[in-house]
Amino acid sequence: MVDALLQAAPWWAWVGFHAFVFLMLALDLGVFNRRVHAPSMREAGIWSAVWITLALIFNLLIFQAEGTQKGLEWFTGYVLEKSLSVDNLFVFVLVFQSFQVDLRHQHRVLFWGVFGALIMRAAMILAGTALLNRFEWMMYVFGAFLIYTGVKMLLLKDSESDPTQNPMVRAFRRFVPFDEKGGHEHFWTKKNGRHFATPMLLVLITIEVTDLVFAVDSIPAVLAVSRDPFVVYTSNIFAIMGLRSLYFLLAKMMDRFHRLKTGLAVVLSFVGVKMCIAEWVHIPVQYSLLVIASVLAGSVVASLAWPAEQGGTE
Repeated sequence: MVDALLQAAPWWAWVGFHAFVFLMLALDLGVFNRRVHAPSMREAGIWSAVWITLALIFNLLIFQAEGTQKGLEWFTGYVLEKSLSVDNLFVFVLVFQSFQVDLRHQHRVLFWGVFGALIMRAAMILAGTALLNRFEWMMYVFGAFLIYTGVKMLLLKDSESDPTQNPMVRAFRRFVPFDEKGGHEHFWTKKNGRHFATPMLLVLITIEVTDLVFAVDSIPAVLAVSRDPFVVYTSNIFAIMGLRSLYFLLAKMMDRFHRLKTGLAVVLSFVGVKMCIAEWVHIPVQYSLLVIASVLAGSVVASLAWPAEQGGTE
């Protein structure tokens, strides 16, 4: 496994990338967001622009160091993961509404949610690349799963299930000492010498489980674009790191993009088909990028042209 990672990129590239990520996380929570507050649209917009700019600069370095093919693979993976992450945001809104989390406390949950996502995504990407490199037939399994997920997303309407009532939440409340009135200031509270979990910890666990579920779809999709673990991992992490700012930027207008799920379903199905036919038909990465970008742009335009009140939700 270590040899495969070092073949993809030298040790200093891995160390440098993680040092940069943890530095940005430390600056985020320890400097720029020490005070608990609800990020304004302006602040969220600035940070979204910062993360996109950093991603593009890193992509430029990939182009210069590894060439056009790897650079296009990185950019395609970034766009794909960023787009799939937007679907995640719809669920985040539902979770925060269900647990009645005030906007000023949501940033902290999303921060630690991103930190946990880094660890989970790393494990899943390493496992996925190892499986594909060792067992070539897993490509068909991943491809079929993506097609199934895309068709299911296209045909089924959104469920209105309450996140506070799912089995994981009920099990947590049953087996973990829980203070229903612990609030959203801290993850744990202490009463009579005993530690109790607060609703904030329950929200964090729900967010982590949600991200894990979405990663099951997004990781195979990105692996269809590139088998290079450094390209897949770094593009994935850059997309996730900007997710919090994007959430606060789009949280109040999620309903305007009601047709995005249809576009994501088409993209997943396309990527799945690409994986299944790769042995016989080679689709260049630039064509894949063109298809993905066109479908996503079309779904956004359709959402704005035919609002939910007139066209109905998908």
